[in-house]
Amino acid sequence: MIHTNEILETLRMIDQEKLDVRTITMGISLFNCVCDDTHRLASRVYSRIAKQAENLVKVGEEIEREIGVPIVNKRISVTPISLITGAVNDPIPVAYALDKAAKETGVDFIGGYSALVQKGMTAADRRLIQSIPQALAETDVMCSSVNVASTKAGIDMDAVVLCGKVIKDLAERTKDRDGFGCAKLVIFSNAVEDNPFMAGAFYGPGEGDCAVSVGVSGPGVVKRALESVKGAPFDVVAETIKRTAFRITRVGQLVAQEASARLNVPFGIVDLSLAPTPAIGDSVAHILEEMGLEKCGTHGTTAALALLNDAVKKGGVMATSHVGGLSGAFIPVSEDIGMIEAAACGALTLDKLEAMTCVCSVGLDMIAVPGDTSASTISAIIADEAAIGMINTKTTAVRVIPAPGKKVGDFVEFGGLLGRAPVIPVHPFSSELFAARGGRIPAPLNSLKN
Repeated sequence: MIHTNEILETLRMIDQEKLDVRTITMGISLFNCVCDDTHRLASRVYSRIAKQAENLVKVGEEIEREIGVPIVNKRISVTPISLITGAVNDPIPVAYALDKAAKETGVDFIGGYSALVQKGMTAADRRLIQSIPQALAETDVMCSSVNVASTKAGIDMDAVVLCGKVIKDLAERTKDRDGFGCAKLVIFSNAVEDNPFMAGAFYGPGEGDCAVSVGVSGPGVVKRALESVKGAPFDVVAETIKRTAFRITRVGQLVAQEASARLNVPFGIVDLSLAPTPAIGDSVAHILEEMGLEKCGTHGTTAALALLNDAVKKGGVMATSHVGGLSGAFIPVSEDIGMIEAAACGALTLDKLEAMTCVCSVGLDMIAVPGDTSASTISAIIADEAAIGMINTKTTAVRVIPAPGKKVGDFVEFGGLLGRAPVIPVHPFSSELFAARGGRIPAPLNSLKN
């Protein structure tokens, strides 16, 4: 049970330390929409979402007003669309239906224009992936993802190569917005089925008819807590973060329970991930610097991030029995003012970010690279990150923006939660022959756990 005094305790965190619930996300299964006519399928998808989520935004706003906790986004995730379009030839009408339904309900984003191809692609998977550039360029609030690898299956390099080409095409189609379409596309290894965060959210085939999940935030709260233990040993730092994560997660638990009850939808999970914003005082990078680093990206950054990620999870799991999603610390460059500063001054490089992803949630996230970066280089970046996820049995991802017409040192501007990012360099040496091999990188030995 969550008591009134716990709610009151959060008021200071909300007012002074930028605590918020980053998202309430309703997951909706679309399997009952399946049919063999494209337009009838699209109509069923629209109706199912519009009906199921009609009160999501209203309930979120009611909870905000009544308990005083800001809820930044209300979102919807759906069954990976390639799983319901096997009997139709064109998934694009379904993309339009998703976007229309999201706008009808008033949510900020809808995710699930997705394919799970870690071991191979069906014809429906391939059609959907090839349609992503058009779908994301011609919709406003729809997001997409592709899972190209897993610890059990290995890496589908044919899918990785295709995704590199898709990202380049999508950047070109949205070049008037600095390649903004790429900010709505995530390429995963070991994608989870209950992630409430965009752009990678989808509602997995192992889920029920519907569920409501919550993603919390709170980097500012953690940084403020660490300011009180300056110079203390890392044992104290870890304990301080654990206690703070507990309090943050209790807020998420409260919001999730209230939303579940009011929407008459099962409570899914609380994702413990610390999600930053471009606002000052809401940065994961600044937490790492509070531990003693002059600038995020310098030597020691990976160790500091490992401590933070672990302590957040340990504190969060004591606050709720419904933990899921990604749960850790996000490091999206454009969405974190400290990461932006570190990348702009050269302290934070692509190689260092890749190393950091070994110990935190997700991976190379919201990173702008030169517009002339080749599709094969992007595919190789995806393969590297997928390998980290595959070998370490963790979720990793790539959300990279080859910014058309931009070179190293330029900035891309997206606004809102997506922020802005400096264009950072990639290695100049070719990976074309590597990517051209195709096939499948086999699963590692540690996949044999049975």
